[in-house]
Amino acid sequence: MTVDNDLEGQIAEWRAYMHRRRELHHTDADELEDHLRSRITELTEAGLRPDESFLIAVKRMGSLDELSREFAREHSERLWKQLVLPGEPDAPTAARSRRELAVMVLCAAVAALAIKVPALFGLDLSQDGSFYARNASLFALPALAAYFAWQRRVGLRVIGALAVLFVLGAVAANAYPLADDSQTVVLTAIHLPIALWLVVGVAYAGGDWRSDRRRMDFIRFTGEWLIYFVLIGLGGGVLTAFTVNAFGAIGLDAEGFIQSWLLPCGAVAAVIVAAWLVEAKQSVIENMAPVLTRVFTPLFTATLLTFLVAIIWTTSGIDVERDALILFDLLLVIVLGMLLYAISARDLTARPGLFDRLQLALVVSALVIDVLVLAAITGRITEWGFSPNKTAALGENLVLLTNLVWSAWLYLGFVRGRMPFARLERWQTRYVVVYAAWAWAVVLAFPPLFDFA
Repeated sequence: MTVDNDLEGQIAEWRAYMHRRRELHHTDADELEDHLRSRITELTEAGLRPDESFLIAVKRMGSLDELSREFAREHSERLWKQLVLPGEPDAPTAARSRRELAVMVLCAAVAALAIKVPALFGLDLSQDGSFYARNASLFALPALAAYFAWQRRVGLRVIGALAVLFVLGAVAANAYPLADDSQTVVLTAIHLPIALWLVVGVAYAGGDWRSDRRRMDFIRFTGEWLIYFVLIGLGGGVLTAFTVNAFGAIGLDAEGFIQSWLLPCGAVAAVIVAAWLVEAKQSVIENMAPVLTRVFTPLFTATLLTFLVAIIWTTSGIDVERDALILFDLLLVIVLGMLLYAISARDLTARPGLFDRLQLALVVSALVIDVLVLAAITGRITEWGFSPNKTAALGENLVLLTNLVWSAWLYLGFVRGRMPFARLERWQTRYVVVYAAWAWAVVLAFPPLFDFA
């Protein structure tokens, strides 16, 4: 059983390497994996050990595929898992890169123009903030889904399903009579981007959303996309400041152009550009999110443990006002994000170590804080009754609590040597569906349930 697990771990690493290469389509990687397994079986039946069969099979496949040869060359030093520096692309690869760049620019332009379309109907960004807040995700994410649908060559059925979900989101955001100052309009503005981002995940997975591996790929992509989007945003802030001051030095006011065009169009276009950068530079930057997780896990663990000690020392309860709830929910999301990216970069066959114990302490600390927040929310609901905000906060914390409880249990079992780490990975990838279901429930059901209050 141990030998089989070691072999599967080696094949999983090889497969992950193949799927990270943008030159290779998913179906091609699957075909190569079947090839590899067949050769391993032949060599094992000839009397070789499984690990010997794996290495020999990969090296022999090098004659069939340049990517396999590169893997075989780099595997001995295991540097391929940390950083892969591709050589000069061949002509077909270069041509496809140019096509992808052109399609990306087209999708970014469509998103940038989409955010200006409402202005043709008298909706101004500075005066109709509620409309733009509800529809922010609808300006950029359909174009991003279209980019991935083209890149992954998805079929018409998947394209139809994506279109239906985006139309459903647009109807939910605009058909309900939501007042600008209502709680449900804020909830829609927060939850619709989450729901539609997971729709983008279906396009990213090429329609194969049931695959745990494809979901984990999308989770990895999300982390890297966020890093690139933030970096683009920081660069955009520098560009904006330079533009304002440079034109001001010659007596021209550029603030109107910046507020009406540069910031909104640049923000939605950056969603697509960041995604393209992640895909184009996948082999170089894929470690960014896991590295940040390694850096911040000890810091967050120490902070949460100190916070719990402070609660015990001061006997103070947690404030459940809206801003405080948002803060704690963001904290729990960050904890789960660090857990996900630690899982995404981990060797599933490696034994538990110090970092795993730190992750377990982080998850348990977040779990205790979530219980305290839930107790405070329940107390407020008991005293004042249900409202859209309190109900949403209650549901979200229950969703997070369920994930944290089972994650802590699985992690504890792994640290004690009683469960394989793969169970924790499967749990996280499959729980993504719960987040999607909850986000859609808030967007679709909460407004009529609370009389659009």
